[in-house]
Amino acid sequence: MTTGQETRPHASARPVRWAADTVVTMREGARLRLDYSASSLWSVDRMIDDLRREDTPYAAVESVLRGFGAYAGEVIVRQADAEWWEADGDHRIRTAEGRLWDPVDEARRCFAGHGSLRLLCRDATAGAPEPRNRRPR
Repeated sequence: MTTGQETRPHASARPVRWAADTVVTMREGARLRLDYSASSLWSVDRMIDDLRREDTPYAAVESVLRGFGAYAGEVIVRQADAEWWEADGDHRIRTAEGRLWDPVDEARRCFAGHGSLRLLCRDATAGAPEPRNRRPR
């Protein structure tokens, strides 16, 4: 729930931190600049695809995938004026029309070769209203 002061809901605390950590890690470790744009998800999908092709064990990338999913979720939040929801420890995005999206699970699906964070963002933001004027996150 957003207050009159435009603060982020409590459910967003963890995924926002995971996304921010991913941005810093990718900038410093992989020299990849993530700018919370939908087009940046092309690079994230490619990174996940590279990890899969290198036969990286899932256990070694589980937290990386969570970070990539959270980053994609933040892209959706910013593009579609959506919000994070938490239920039973899982974090999902709820868009204005009430649909729920699970970008963290989509990152796992990408790693398995069956998903795309870029396409998830495209689908989740299709027809979304313009974001309200919010304070920077």
